Amino acid sequence: MKIPKLNIGGLIADIPIIQGGMGVGISGSRLAAAVANEGGVGVIAGVDIGYREPDFIRDTLKANLRALKNEIRKARQLAPKGIIGVNLMVAVNNYEEMARAAVQEGIDLIISGAGLPLDLPKFVEGSKTRIAPIVSSAKAAKLITKYWDQHYGRAADLMIVEGPEAGGHLGFSRKDLTSENKPSVLSIVREVIGQIPVIAAGGIFTGGDIADCLKAGASGVQMATRFVATDECDADIRFKEAYVNAEESDVVIIESPVGMPGRALNNKFIQKVSQQGDEIKGCFQCLKGCNPKKAPYCISVALINAVKGNVDEGLIFAGSNVHRIKKIVPVKELVKELMDELKSK
Repeated sequence: MKIPKLNIGGLIADIPIIQGGMGVGISGSRLAAAVANEGGVGVIAGVDIGYREPDFIRDTLKANLRALKNEIRKARQLAPKGIIGVNLMVAVNNYEEMARAAVQEGIDLIISGAGLPLDLPKFVEGSKTRIAPIVSSAKAAKLITKYWDQHYGRAADLMIVEGPEAGGHLGFSRKDLTSENKPSVLSIVREVIGQIPVIAAGGIFTGGDIADCLKAGASGVQMATRFVATDECDADIRFKEAYVNAEESDVVIIESPVGMPGRALNNKFIQKVSQQGDEIKGCFQCLKGCNPKKAPYCISVALINAVKGNVDEGLIFAGSNVHRIKKIVPVKELVKELMDELKSK
């Protein structure tokens, strides 16, 4: 198969791959730039991006805004000709402030899921920033499309369709995720395809998978899990090694503190909180709907522990195919492997 380019509202990526945003801190400027330099779309995860800033605990919003701008600048310096995006969860508090900060810094693309980004067009008005919602159903895609058209007179530049095999927070019920008849990402893609380019996401592992998505009508794919096991991934080596050492039986569905199901590795932390919870000693007010008095643990602390390499005390989100990863490689090598596989289909 000939490798198609990906058109994002006039921005042209040489290969049809968007590297998925992974927080906290898993996909930062280094990983995003490496993917962008290979012709894909590199994506920085915005959630609690300021975790390394000295004032993060004292003034979380200020630290996050500063770090977001700094990471975008670093990515631009490392990949001056590449396409750089940022993933911002609708479920985070201060979503609007983060989106506007990214626009001020000239980000190419904002990707938003974990809720319906109904007001995202307002935050990018007057800019060249492209916008892409993440949806898990044709119903959500139609709702966003209709709302944006009626209220802002614009359409999405891309529609990312995330299936049930993805890592992290998921747009499906636990029942759907554990059902033998759960929908495939390709079935949802076929329902969503229309005027807007559709990107398939969730469980995509090989160049053959990319080919299947393209043949189903997708314009490209979003891949996250595979990019963790790369030299340039911004996570600690111990986080990457957890992926390499994972068995299929290690992958579990959990409930996040805000009630959304998610896919993660069943480590010592998961086992502890499932039995007794974990006392929340402070709250970063990162997610809407999170009540620290009732939450079984602080998801920010758990994710920050993980990215820093304290994996036994951290939450390690991962996609369903994580057990298929056997080694850590440079981004260039991974992209070449994927494109060679795609060309052979």
